[in-house]
Amino acid sequence: MSDRLSHPALSAEKVTARIGAIIHGVDASVDLPPDQQTYLREALARHKVLFLRDQHLDDEQHEKFSRIFGEPILHPTIAAPTGTKYTFELKSKNGRSTDSWHTDVTFVPAYPKASILRALVIPPYGGSTTWANTATAYDDLPEPLKLLADTLWAIHGNDYDTNYYKFDANKHEIAEFRAAFVSKIYETEHPVVRIHPETGEKTLILGHFVKGLSGLPTLDANKIIEIFQSYITQIENTVRWSWAPGDIAIWDNRATQHYAVADFDTHRRELRRITVKGDTPISVDGRKSRLLVGPDSGEALDH
Repeated sequence: MSDRLSHPALSAEKVTARIGAIIHGVDASVDLPPDQQTYLREALARHKVLFLRDQHLDDEQHEKFSRIFGEPILHPTIAAPTGTKYTFELKSKNGRSTDSWHTDVTFVPAYPKASILRALVIPPYGGSTTWANTATAYDDLPEPLKLLADTLWAIHGNDYDTNYYKFDANKHEIAEFRAAFVSKIYETEHPVVRIHPETGEKTLILGHFVKGLSGLPTLDANKIIEIFQSYITQIENTVRWSWAPGDIAIWDNRATQHYAVADFDTHRRELRRITVKGDTPISVDGRKSRLLVGPDSGEALDH
């Protein structure tokens, strides 16, 4: 990646010092020339989250645009809506959102490289999303905590408790979604610190899919996880985006966590996401993540 990003037609406007940039000059509804695609990929590696305003893509355009960042993949357990191939629908009712910090789909070994999310219906207030930079979070750790993190491995699973359900009054709807989400059970062991395959940065792999730390009692693991998580979500390490219909957010899922804020009462909030195929994380000492429970790792996302 070049030291300075430049393009005659595109520009990146930083949103915060550590994470996030608004990209100007892109029309995501058309086939972009190779130089613009390269610019977007390099900008994503640098800024971790990119925002495009006023795009208003349909499902087919969304899928085509996502291919700039990789090969689209299905969610391991949730089917795409009728008429789409790879879309994950985020349709909130009764004030529900994924209001806990997470990295997408870390319960499989080769979890997604990036996610491309577009806004369709936004509530009259609230409903923003916040992202955190897990690379700068690692950089902030005192040296003794870095040495500890470098040696730890965490168990991630899709059968977990999350705040996702706490405000939803529609118990039947909750049961239906949860039944689909855990229709296949996965558990994967990831290093707490991975090496980013493009930038060489060390990034933390944690979030709400973590069920424990390998070799440690639950009580001790929870305390250690809380310490590392506090570095990830410190305010200076985050960016918060207030959506408008037509907005697109693209994030590097190998170097971020995110949180959908549930502050919109019972108003409708609808977005659609496509994730692209990722690689299996490699630890500081060169070992790869491994599937503990579920289909063979080669089948986990390639279907």
